[in-house]
Amino acid sequence: MITTLPGLYLVSVGIAKPAAWLFGWPGGIACSTAMLRFINLLFSVGNFYLLYLLLSKMHPKNKAVSGFQNILSTLTLAVFPTLYFFTFLYYTDPGSVFFTLFSYLMCLCGNHKTSALLGFCGFMFRQTNIVWTIFCAGNVVAEKLNEAWKTELLKKKDEKISSMKGSFSDLIRILQFLIEYLISPQNLITLIALTWPYIILVVVFFAFVFINGGIVVGDKSSHEACLHFPQLFYFLSFTLFFSFPHLLTPTKIRKFLLTLRKYPVQYSLIAVISLFLIWKFTYVHKYLLADNRHYTFYVWRKVFQRHELVKYMLVPVYIFAGWSFADTLKSKSVFWILVYFVCLFAVTVPQKLLEFRYFILPYLIYRLNIPFPSLYRQLLELAFYIFVNVTTFYLFLNKTFQWPNSEEVQRFMW
Repeated sequence: MITTLPGLYLVSVGIAKPAAWLFGWPGGIACSTAMLRFINLLFSVGNFYLLYLLLSKMHPKNKAVSGFQNILSTLTLAVFPTLYFFTFLYYTDPGSVFFTLFSYLMCLCGNHKTSALLGFCGFMFRQTNIVWTIFCAGNVVAEKLNEAWKTELLKKKDEKISSMKGSFSDLIRILQFLIEYLISPQNLITLIALTWPYIILVVVFFAFVFINGGIVVGDKSSHEACLHFPQLFYFLSFTLFFSFPHLLTPTKIRKFLLTLRKYPVQYSLIAVISLFLIWKFTYVHKYLLADNRHYTFYVWRKVFQRHELVKYMLVPVYIFAGWSFADTLKSKSVFWILVYFVCLFAVTVPQKLLEFRYFILPYLIYRLNIPFPSLYRQLLELAFYIFVNVTTFYLFLNKTFQWPNSEEVQRFMW
């Protein structure tokens, strides 16, 4: 029934065995529940430090941000509820996040061989982490494309680089530039020379998929890939919920309404496409309907199963969430945004099961890359995360229940 590669177990043996030898512990202690959970506590400490280093690396010139705010943002992301809860259990998420963030940091520092090696470790924790290895390679490519694009604009004496995020004609110009750049053998050789460690890892991944007969090990029947486009909508709603201090503000709502008024045809088309994708590509996994220990079970039952039309009525929320999400990333280059959205699509859409843990890494990478919010919004976000964590831990510890066909104690969790 275990569907992931044994990365967590290999690390556990690598820590528990030497610790048992060093301290003279018997096997019962070295492989106890407490010791195994302690492995994830170590990953949690590592994640805190990596988040701090990533924030410092991404926002070095922001003099308006104090050291206190940097640490506050780090603390907020470290206690992000969906990740923080599994810090205290024996799950793959803390280790998966640790190696992926470490790989991302090494990529930003230009250590691409180390980044690819760490990406392989992340892949050993969860196979879908190969997408974030591709994201690291995409960062390198996006940086080169952005440099070439700026040079192109300077040649044409058009320094309004921000215009590349504007009208449809600007989009066509970017696509033409992208095609011209990528069909040049010299440019391709340059990009391959920069990203070859990641390319090797991707080749290894495809070899694994071919030999294994799919990306999933273990129970393949319960994790079949499909085109589940509404997963993007669920992720955007998830992000809107957990980043509401940044995304759901009166200013943003006003700006969104003005944008709707300015581009009614475009947003009507987006709405129609969204309705079609929900109609034709909504899937409901058997685990979602059967396992009442998780938030997703209650979200589906209390919201989506209220009425057949509810899933369509949420389209305006999805469109606002998507617009607000994209608006917070406008400081990034168009090529970085393209790479991120391709990876977001690849990591969410093929999943049939609605599972909030699948959203942890795309959410953290998004949250790391948006501009620093005000101190008030950071404090509000932290307070909200603490409230959600306290509530979830209380339910897990105190509101146990039993299934009719089992004597085991069941606990409510993420």
